[in-house]
Amino acid sequence: MSNKADLVSMNQEEKRELKPKLRFSEFIDDWRIAKIGDFVESYKGGAPLTPSDFLPYSNYEVIPKKAISEGMWLKIDVEKPTYCKESFYKENLQSVVDNTYLITTLRDLVPSGPSIGYVVKYASKKNYILAQGVYGLKPNKTIIPDFLIHFSNTGKYRKMMQSVMVGSTQVHIRNGVYLDLSISVPILEEQQNIADCLSSIGDRITAETQKLDTLKAHKKGLMQQLFSTEGQTLPKLRFSQFCDAGEWEEKELKSICQMQAGKFVSASDISEKHEKSLYPCYGGNGLRGYTKTYTHLGIYPLIGRQGALCGNVKLGAGQFHATEHAVVATPKNHINVNWLFYELDFLNLNRYATGQAQPGLSVEVLEKISITVPKTENEQKKIANCLSSLDELIAIQAQKIDTLKTHKKGLMQQLFPTVDDVSG
Repeated sequence: MSNKADLVSMNQEEKRELKPKLRFSEFIDDWRIAKIGDFVESYKGGAPLTPSDFLPYSNYEVIPKKAISEGMWLKIDVEKPTYCKESFYKENLQSVVDNTYLITTLRDLVPSGPSIGYVVKYASKKNYILAQGVYGLKPNKTIIPDFLIHFSNTGKYRKMMQSVMVGSTQVHIRNGVYLDLSISVPILEEQQNIADCLSSIGDRITAETQKLDTLKAHKKGLMQQLFSTEGQTLPKLRFSQFCDAGEWEEKELKSICQMQAGKFVSASDISEKHEKSLYPCYGGNGLRGYTKTYTHLGIYPLIGRQGALCGNVKLGAGQFHATEHAVVATPKNHINVNWLFYELDFLNLNRYATGQAQPGLSVEVLEKISITVPKTENEQKKIANCLSSLDELIAIQAQKIDTLKTHKKGLMQQLFPTVDDVSG
């Protein structure tokens, strides 16, 4: 974790002072309380204000609010980037060049809106300008920037952000209010040790996440080769023992599986907690919770039939309740259920959705979709087994990342003092 010193737990007497529960053994001084404005200067973003300032594409991209979220680094990952004119960029050059750390202080009042207050690093040679609601932070020499980043991910900091948010249609924190907030900090050497400790775990999480992304990409590429595409009767990649088995047969989905929507269950009858007497309940977007009743016993592919995510495919197993928002696919004779699951997932069923305000999929539309099917169930099973083995690796890798995140969260709770740790 660190090559400088071991972490030691504090006893009850120490806990009454402004110190964390867990710290490096060479540090004994109390932490001090100061305003955020004592450590950073803040610069307001200058996004294009009129339609004439926007362009369909240019060399000058706008950093949006949604790009700033929990983590160390800024992630520009939006489907439709926003660009501005070179003249506008030059007029607002300071808001990009003078800042290496960013924070968002504004979000739309929607579930998908970016979280307020996370501090991230900005490290790019691209020509970016900050959107409205994004501030640049310029730390001075009294704060280790990575320490501030990790602190912005603590529960204490998040609660502090919640307490000063204002607004109805758009939730925001006034810049002056943010800079006036008080935080507790140790001496620079201890800040650096904490930052190094948490950054090392963060780097491990990043590396393991990249492995997970690689596995997912490999699975996606493999599926594109193991299943035939539209207009083709054979896949690009086939297991050698089936090369002489002939071409695949073109069929409509209704000829290989029976599709039927699940049964309604009241939201009040769905529990968030899992208990022995309850069964998993699947809706249009996967697991909704747990119910006292079940509609199916066995293994069935489940297709979400309503909403923006309609067409997503999950696999229900054992005893479970499928709601009316999920279409249950029951394979017919000589159709392997796991192959059917992967085939349905490969089809990208969302493209068949109808409706704009509330996209949806009907059983009638699904039944008429044409696909090609391996003649033998053995070939179907071979394909399914190949992909399920990859899914097992993906699940193991995801669990490894969750464990690391839990470990990091637990460390953060002990490495930063909380209100309860401060003597009155």
